[in-house]
Amino acid sequence: MKAQEKLQHELAGAPEILRQFLGYLQTIQGKSVLTVLEYYTDLRTFFRYLKRRANLVGADVPFSEIDISDVGLDLIRTVTLTQVYEYMNFLAIERGNGAAARSRKVCSLRTFFKYLTNKVNKLAVNPIEELDTPKLKKSLPKYLTLEQSLELLSKVDGPYAERDYCILTLFLNCGMRLSELVGINLSDVNRGSESLRIVGKGNKERIVYLNGACLDAIARYLAVRPRDGLKADDRNALFISKQMKRISPKTVQYLVKKYLGEIDLAQEGYSVHKLRHTAATLMYQHGNVDIRVLKDILGHENLGTTEIYTHLSDTQIADAMQSNPLANVKSRAPRPEPQPAPTPESPPSNKRTEQDGARKAAPKKSAPKRKSGEPSAE
Repeated sequence: MKAQEKLQHELAGAPEILRQFLGYLQTIQGKSVLTVLEYYTDLRTFFRYLKRRANLVGADVPFSEIDISDVGLDLIRTVTLTQVYEYMNFLAIERGNGAAARSRKVCSLRTFFKYLTNKVNKLAVNPIEELDTPKLKKSLPKYLTLEQSLELLSKVDGPYAERDYCILTLFLNCGMRLSELVGINLSDVNRGSESLRIVGKGNKERIVYLNGACLDAIARYLAVRPRDGLKADDRNALFISKQMKRISPKTVQYLVKKYLGEIDLAQEGYSVHKLRHTAATLMYQHGNVDIRVLKDILGHENLGTTEIYTHLSDTQIADAMQSNPLANVKSRAPRPEPQPAPTPESPPSNKRTEQDGARKAAPKKSAPKRKSGEPSAE
């Protein structure tokens, strides 16, 4: 089922107020179908929680089967900031959501209540205006080194070797997202200008210029790409699956994981998205690409998002330390000679100890007595 068909299927059981909001996201704000589906999933969970908390469903009804089609403004107007924080606890404890998942749900709630308050004036006051976002752990994402990237490409084999090699090459050189790769059409490839048109988040287009590796991989794949027996809707798709239709995201994830497994990285937290991060890291570290150029290549809206791809490597940190103008300034005082350690053949002398013992054994001499009236030596 395609994304748009899945969205229409899900919206059949959604309340009117939610359908209007999702329509606003897609048609006015230009959100992609997958993004709209994520908003729907997040808000459906929230509405189910509201109904369960308000005892509007039986205790024996599984959470995943709670119907939200009857949710309206009357229930939404009862929402308070305290309730939303309780909802966050529910997500963390009962549903096992991490900080990243809860942060996304906070974003969905904020957008929804801002829409109700400022866009359609259904609410006089936004009850969650002061809602805080869960603090995310800042960690450096994983990426493949240059040597690992070359080894990954060397492992490509099998009946779809040209296709798989082309997919990996585009990931590692262009830094595109999974959804962007599977959405590439033949008409998006311009071999005359050596460029590729990519449709990113929110249907935003960008042009990526292809290097020699990408052009060669595309040419080799197009020479063996199926032409006959393709599904009518997928004849323009660049990458074709063995079912003779546009390759699916799951198929791409499977083949990437398979090749990562051949270089012992499948179980180390590496994934398709790590290839995007690898491309950005290699361009930044080895190509000295400006961060603003990198932002345009990756299709980021904000420069701050790109900064995560500019983390410093151990080599860069070492080079930075050596570039300090004081790095070669050393003390002019002569370096003290190291004292030799005592050895079993020459035990440490007990001369001081012997002298101390002799001093204690010597009898003390008494001071001469002073005559009366004689001044003291002090």
